[in-house]
Amino acid sequence: MILSWIMRVLELNIAKSVMYIDFAKELWDKLKERFSQGDYFQISDLLQEIHSIRQGDRSISQLFTKIKKLWKELNFLRPVPNCTCWRPYDCDLTKIFLKQRDTEHVICFLKGLNDNYNNVRTQILLMEPLPSINKVFSLIMQQERKSNGSGIVTNGNKILMNTYDRSYKSQEQGSWRGQGRGHGSRTQGRGRGKNPNQGKPYTYCHKMNHTAEECYSKHGYPPWYK
Repeated sequence: MILSWIMRVLELNIAKSVMYIDFAKELWDKLKERFSQGDYFQISDLLQEIHSIRQGDRSISQLFTKIKKLWKELNFLRPVPNCTCWRPYDCDLTKIFLKQRDTEHVICFLKGLNDNYNNVRTQILLMEPLPSINKVFSLIMQQERKSNGSGIVTNGNKILMNTYDRSYKSQEQGSWRGQGRGHGSRTQGRGRGKNPNQGKPYTYCHKMNHTAEECYSKHGYPPWYK
């Protein structure tokens, strides 16, 4: 069954060359020997591209995805060495190799960031031990959201201020409607007693019988005012 699975995913010309093999492991070993040899020119090109890639106009996520794709190609050409201990995986060779590879990934990723991430890049490189690549990506993403969020908050404050101003003017209009329908109107306060500001000019517009909160010239005229 496993032999048939392998044969079905092979190209036709390759399948014809191994069609008489009867055991899956034998087939796998022959294919591995034939196609898994590292191409040193390709490894050289991948290393050069990984170490020279820069963020530029890319987002953090786009940069990370691009580098991760190159890493996968390189790891395919440079597989993790197998443990040769008498008791399999009795040593820490694989863990040490993977840790070194992860450190290399972190350095390449941080090196490719734009200059506006210099501070956070320096702080990460000073950490001991150095965080994993996934942790570093998370920290840089938080910094990116913080940088973008500062602009959003500023715009949001402007929107809140505009909303506050409109609400404040609506309240003022309601107050004006309840107090009278004229700027400095003589009918203001009719039937409610004497207006305490009657006979006193307001210094902003120099008109009579109103306060700063009721000044149309300062706060704007209500829609019904002609």
